[in-house]
Amino acid sequence: MKVFLRFFKYTKNYIRPLILANAMMLLYVLFSLLSITLIMPFIDLLFNQGSQKVQLPKHFSVFDIKDYLTYQLSVLTSQYTKLELVTYLCITMIVVFLLKNLFSYLQTYFMSTVEQGMIKDIRGDLYTHFHKLSLSYFTEEKKGILISRIINDVQIIKDSMIAVINSMFRDPTVIVSFSIVLFIFNWQLTLLIYAILPITGIFLAKIGNSLKRRSIKSQEKIADIMSILDETFGAMRIVKAFGMEDYEIKKFDKEETRYFSLLTSLVRRRALAAPITEFIGVISVTIILYFIGSKIVQGKSDITPGIFFAYLGIFFQMMPSLKLFGQVFNSIKEGTAASERVFAILDTKPQIFDAPDAAEIKCINEKIELQNVNFRYEKDKEILKNINLQIHKGEVVAIVGPSGAGKSTLVDLIPRFYDVDNGAILIDGADIRKLKNKSLLNLIGIVTQETILFNDTIRNNISYGSQSLPEEKIVEAAMAANAHNFITELSHGYDTVIGDRGVKLSGGERQRISIARALLKNPPILILDEATSSLDTESETLVQMAIERLMKGRTSIVIAHRLSTTQNADRIVVLNEGEIVETGTHSELMMLGGLYNKLFNMQFKL
Repeated sequence: MKVFLRFFKYTKNYIRPLILANAMMLLYVLFSLLSITLIMPFIDLLFNQGSQKVQLPKHFSVFDIKDYLTYQLSVLTSQYTKLELVTYLCITMIVVFLLKNLFSYLQTYFMSTVEQGMIKDIRGDLYTHFHKLSLSYFTEEKKGILISRIINDVQIIKDSMIAVINSMFRDPTVIVSFSIVLFIFNWQLTLLIYAILPITGIFLAKIGNSLKRRSIKSQEKIADIMSILDETFGAMRIVKAFGMEDYEIKKFDKEETRYFSLLTSLVRRRALAAPITEFIGVISVTIILYFIGSKIVQGKSDITPGIFFAYLGIFFQMMPSLKLFGQVFNSIKEGTAASERVFAILDTKPQIFDAPDAAEIKCINEKIELQNVNFRYEKDKEILKNINLQIHKGEVVAIVGPSGAGKSTLVDLIPRFYDVDNGAILIDGADIRKLKNKSLLNLIGIVTQETILFNDTIRNNISYGSQSLPEEKIVEAAMAANAHNFITELSHGYDTVIGDRGVKLSGGERQRISIARALLKNPPILILDEATSSLDTESETLVQMAIERLMKGRTSIVIAHRLSTTQNADRIVVLNEGEIVETGTHSELMMLGGLYNKLFNMQFKL
């Protein structure tokens, strides 16, 4: 419950519409009560009891309010003929019901701002927090689960919160005000009826606990389903290539069947609340009919037909509020379960953050230095061990080694995608953990082997991170990356939308767009993860020339899988099982006859 209540802070931005919505709600309750009490004089009038006058008691008490109100009504009605009274009552009923429904609409009108605003703010906070979390968080969590949290769980929380807010202002007001009127009409009977209500509470509490458990399981299962959808849609080419459609369909059907069973159980449990509450209500109505009806039959009751129908009408009008007030506890249980999952994300502390005294860095003047660096991914074995490396300004350093040696991990530490476990990474003698992360990333341009593009125009993909640059700079970068020619041949040129992950382009075209993006940023430090591996021979030659021109005077770190690209590097660093085992130029390492020589000969079968 406590974690659920944390979300009520999101109402602070919508205090004005919230106040107006609940003011409309109170007016709606008032006119609902008035619409029912109008039945009383109307029925009495039709049954020729409109002219009866009630004598006021000599000693007035709170239990005589009914007689007092009846007396005042009889005085008022005695001033008009019956035809006039019918006319005035009909006009009054039209006005009262018009205002009742108007206030009902206005309550929804103002409350819609609160509802949609809260869900927007919660999702905004979640999405913002996702961007603050380090890459390690996303390597541990499935994307489908995170998407489920931001879509499904937030929706459940919103529904629960709105149910609570509406019920908090509407249902207690209805129940209290209507109960007062019922007590005025017949306090002994009303007290007897209310003695039955705790039974409803016991049943609803047990249902609520069961709903919370099933809600947790159902949300976990829909998250699994979303993960399957995300993975399958992203790998549809592989699914079709291996003829695995039936396998994927069966896998999805298996998870969907489990979700179906959980959701069916959840709906059935949730549906119990209303009939239980209604059945208790029917018992109450039966009691009303028996006690009042028996007295009327025996001639021992002073209750007029109007009061009798008004009493029943008020009780029936109060029943929905009693049911909703009972159901709100179930909503709280479901909302609490969803809140725990969402706050588990919001309470996750970013592992990468700016130190309080973090400094800006605008350029590299001397070198990048890795001092005694060790690193592991959470519980995994140590990936990097005692790495000591200096990369001087303007130097081109190639990182090579067998698969799994730690090459990509090493370069991921330089832009601080992860923090080292031991040791330090320095730029011009400053520990990168003491630098503002945004200024550090502004120094670095990255082109990965796995091309990452957005479902947007080519222009926006190239200018990603550099949106303020003029058009000619975008074209210049595309030309340098040997992309301009194929872009202009597309139907919409630079305004062509390339599809999810650039699916409308070939692998070589996607890579050239990615290279153009890095070229446009024009950073002093370049990290290239075999940037030309997806290009054909002609494009590779042209792009390699552009990259070599770009690397002049800049610090460049190249992960090289194809060792033919390492021969022009100023220095080659050879990694094996997370350790630097060799360092030198191509010719020096070939003469050394170690691991590099072995890898080179294996690649070219010398």
